[in-house]
Amino acid sequence: MPTTQTTKLNQLLRPERVRIRLSGTTKAEIINALVDLLDGHEDIDSLDVVRNAIFDREEMMSTGVGKGLGLPHAKTSAATDTVAAFATTEEPVDFGAIDDNPIRLLLLLVGPKEHKSKHIKLLGRISRLVSRDPLRERLVAADAPETVIDILREGESELRS
Repeated sequence: MPTTQTTKLNQLLRPERVRIRLSGTTKAEIINALVDLLDGHEDIDSLDVVRNAIFDREEMMSTGVGKGLGLPHAKTSAATDTVAAFATTEEPVDFGAIDDNPIRLLLLLVGPKEHKSKHIKLLGRISRLVSRDPLRERLVAADAPETVIDILREGESELRS
C-alpha cells in the first residue's frame, strides 16, 4: 500500500509569510493584514479573490476555534496550491471565537477546491498543536518568524500524522 506524505504546517510557512506582533484591533484588520502576507506568492493568482473568499467563509461562521486561535481559511480557484501565512497579534483581538476568548494566534490557509482533504488535515493539525498550552504560550512569546516555524516543526514532530 502506498504511503502518502503528510504536509506539515512548517513546510508551508516561510519567514516572509509570518508576522510577529501584528497590529490591528479588529478581526477585519488582522485578516486583511494576514491576506496581504500572500502578496506576490507564486501560487496565488488574485489577492482580491482570496480576500473575498476568506471574508465570505468568515461570514458563514467565525473561524475563531478557541484557545486564542483564529483559522481564517478558504478554498478558491485563485490558489493553484495550498498556501499559508501565520501571525501573532500585538494585543488580544475579539474574533468571535467559539469560547468567546480573544485570539493571539492566526493561521491563514488558502488552497484550491480540489485540495479539500489536505486543507482539512492542516486545519486539524494546527488545532491539535495549539491545544497544547506550552506550545501555544511559546508561539505567542516568539520574537522572530524563524522561531515560530521552529516551534511548529518541533510540535509537529510529536504529533502522530
